[in-house]
Amino acid sequence: MADYGEGELETLQDACGVFGVVACGEWPTQLDVAHVITLGLVALQHRGQESAGMITSLGVNTKKFYKHKGMGLVNAIFTEDNLAKMKGNLGIGHTRYSTAGSSELTNCQPFDVDTIHGRIAVAHNGELVNAGPLRKKVLTHGVGLSTGSDSELITQLLSFTPPQGEPNGPDWPARIRQLMTETKTAYSLAIMYEDSIYAVRDPYGNRPLCIGKLVSRAGYSDSKGDSEVEGWVVSSESCCFQSIGAKYHREVLPGEIVQISKSGIKSHCIVPREKDVPPAFCIFEYVYFLRPDSIAEGQMVYSVRKRCGRQLAKEAPVDADIVSTVPESATPAAMGFAKESGVPYVEVLCKNRYVGRTFIQPNMRLRQLGVAKKFGALSENIKGQRIVLIDDSIVRGNTMGPIIKLLKDAGAKEVHIRVASPPIKHPCYMGINIPTKEELIANKLAADQLAEYLGADSVVYLSVNGLVSAVREGIAEKDELKSGHCTACLTGKYPVELEW
Repeated sequence: MADYGEGELETLQDACGVFGVVACGEWPTQLDVAHVITLGLVALQHRGQESAGMITSLGVNTKKFYKHKGMGLVNAIFTEDNLAKMKGNLGIGHTRYSTAGSSELTNCQPFDVDTIHGRIAVAHNGELVNAGPLRKKVLTHGVGLSTGSDSELITQLLSFTPPQGEPNGPDWPARIRQLMTETKTAYSLAIMYEDSIYAVRDPYGNRPLCIGKLVSRAGYSDSKGDSEVEGWVVSSESCCFQSIGAKYHREVLPGEIVQISKSGIKSHCIVPREKDVPPAFCIFEYVYFLRPDSIAEGQMVYSVRKRCGRQLAKEAPVDADIVSTVPESATPAAMGFAKESGVPYVEVLCKNRYVGRTFIQPNMRLRQLGVAKKFGALSENIKGQRIVLIDDSIVRGNTMGPIIKLLKDAGAKEVHIRVASPPIKHPCYMGINIPTKEELIANKLAADQLAEYLGADSVVYLSVNGLVSAVREGIAEKDELKSGHCTACLTGKYPVELEW
């Protein structure tokens, strides 16, 4: 779950974040690969706080990897003492929240395995839609699986020799292509072998993946991009690039296999989808999971969320005195709503950033006041006001009711809820841990019933068409067969057949 978000999405978790770096120039490198990976994972921490891991390599001996994994947050796992032992000219890292496989150290990534050509390491974001048949295939070949993770399954499948054989030696692009023909989605991968990292995105492009180039401090301000490249990085999101001194280069395209080495990047191929089938990039990445300063499909996520707010103001206007937000992931949408409606944006909630979810509430009174531990009401801004409160999503409906009560107890005259995404009605099977249909509040209560249940004066969601139009407005590629989105959690229309 994103740390910068709040409330209703405590029940939604994104699977994980992947990161990799390859140093350029002479090896052994002067680049501190382990520290670069750590900083990258810290910036991707919002994509998973359950566990993290790192594997580095000198790139000249496939039998020797340097590994460290642990449960918890990145900064707690990778201490200076641990990092000092992580030698390497390249490496990959991972931060995880489990959607397939339980919360145990054995499920921590990256995974590594011996193959006929040497050792490989794999970091994976997503969830395979046909994991059951693939698991059976691996077990039928006499290969044991030690975890319940899809990612271990991918690692083992990559160790299989492709049907056409490898007459000229190791052919990792062929092995990866074979994997991609067997499972269409959902995965973004960083695969390390010898002196290269292969960045791989499934043919539907369901999960994000992008490439950046590490430049010198002097070169970071070079707008022409002519500065010397110190290394290449691959990441689930571009938000980490500034913190490691990297510049955004480009996205990995749906179905693309990109080899990253010290000599640069090479695109091997793009594995196609079925004819006339569009990509299916997860639209909920825009709504919530991507950090607002990340770039996806050529546009900044912050701008997309702001457009969602503007669209929401067009679809669901309301007579009000102020527009505000549940801090902080819904703030861009609230700013957009305010600009479009002409109603001023005013903060009404102050967030306590130092309260974790393990806060002990020993009796009923404290449980009922639970929201007060996270928020304080800015009463001078609230008293006598008709408030439009913007949130990014409502899942179970557990958090919004206490927030509305907090505002009304502070003197709000009216509280109107506007949700900058459509109602979530269906589970996700491609990497987001969405509750069952029975647990989703949108399947229990219509918007007017939900308003009564929450104690709000009204509740209106953004429409599916409104969300799609807000997302597509900033995408240069207008051909829907080349740029499409998965809305399965909103519509129940999954991009591929599910096989369990």
